Amino acid sequence: MMEFSGEFELEDVPPEKAWVVLSDPIAVRNSLKGCQYITPRDDDFGFDDYEPEEDVETLPEADPEDVAGRAFKAGQEYAALMQVGVGSVKPRFETSVTIDERDHDDFIMTATGSGTASGSSFSMESGMQIYSLEESEGARIEWWTEADISGRIAQLGSRVIDPVANKIVGNFFSDIEQQMSDVEETDSGITDRIRGML
Repeated sequence: MMEFSGEFELEDVPPEKAWVVLSDPIAVRNSLKGCQYITPRDDDFGFDDYEPEEDVETLPEADPEDVAGRAFKAGQEYAALMQVGVGSVKPRFETSVTIDERDHDDFIMTATGSGTASGSSFSMESGMQIYSLEESEGARIEWWTEADISGRIAQLGSRVIDPVANKIVGNFFSDIEQQMSDVEETDSGITDRIRGML
């Protein structure tokens, strides 16, 4: 079992803005290096057949109703395709993730998932919570993931896996922070409207 956790602060982005951006699968996909798509999954879903939409607008340009309509939903299963280079291995993980909890009032989201690639597999539990920063209008986001990895990637060991995971997470949060800052600069009540629809 491997455990990852961390937190980061957004000085100028209030929790409700951060929540709306992190509720958008497209915004999350765009910030997650190696992620080709995250989409709701039903029984007929096929990883080889699915063609993700390209150039989907995110906030602040996107239509608020579109963003609210595609937001993560508790109990929904999502398919995600991830390709991550770990050492000399670049597996293509076909991943299934279920949103277990989404609490709009306390800004908590938890998920469980699993994925397979040629010769490797993993299962994971993860979660995040957004808090208000008392000294500013900003937000603090705490996140954690526990992953059980087996197969070829597991044989590489944590010395190889940890730096890759930390880099992906670091890139994700710096990218999503930029998206949140863009929303904060141009927002004229859009995120409040979306929160009302969620």
